[in-house]
Amino acid sequence: MFDHLWIILLGFAAGILGSMIGLGGGIIVVPVLTFLGFPPTAAASNSLFAALSNATASTIAYSRQKRIDFSLGINLGLLSIPGTVFGAVASTDVAPDIFKILFGFVLIASAAYIFLRKKIETREKTLSKQMMVFAIGASFFAGIISSFFGIGGGIIFVPLMVVGMGMVMKKAAPTSQMILFFASLSGVIVHSVLGHPDFLHAGLLAVGSFFGGLVGAKLSLHVKERYLQIMITAVLLVAAGKLFLDSVPVTFNLFGF
Repeated sequence: MFDHLWIILLGFAAGILGSMIGLGGGIIVVPVLTFLGFPPTAAASNSLFAALSNATASTIAYSRQKRIDFSLGINLGLLSIPGTVFGAVASTDVAPDIFKILFGFVLIASAAYIFLRKKIETREKTLSKQMMVFAIGASFFAGIISSFFGIGGGIIFVPLMVVGMGMVMKKAAPTSQMILFFASLSGVIVHSVLGHPDFLHAGLLAVGSFFGGLVGAKLSLHVKERYLQIMITAVLLVAAGKLFLDSVPVTFNLFGF
């Protein structure tokens, strides 16, 4: 068990950060597991266990703080489920180098969002029919991203709620955690049926991530967000660069070099 203590600590750290920024801890867990040689499907499915545990703890903590829009969270969460099924199935045969390249772009997008999140807040808006249709499509796409990469889909949901729906960030990130509960739960079920997870590592990640989620929800009330943004952005960009370097031959072939 002591040989696997680092897995619990990884889940704990990812759970804290995932809870605070609303994106889920997968943006931390998946790169680390990938660098350690885990196959893409194992990295993504193991990470989803952590995302589910983190979302559960965060939802409990944030609900006590009365910072969750339950109606919106349930609706968007249920809409994401078909996408998670598709994403889990699609991840079955993905080549490791292709996965690294695609996830590198996901990390860059996540870093851009985290660094700029304070600047994208808008005034409250009245939801139009067009926006609700867009939200349905975005939820399906977020489900695919969630299950394929094991990151939960918060990178789609938080900007959707803030920019598209005018929700304040302090409510969008907690509501995103509730949505991620549905997305990660369905993803965990499908990945498990397909035999993707390493259940020992997945369970240890889930334990660490649960307690990290509780801590992150409390810290979100006190931490200076700007310092956290700079730190996480730098880590994600370095991780993205490492993923690209690890798949250099494939990257050159994709761009015709």
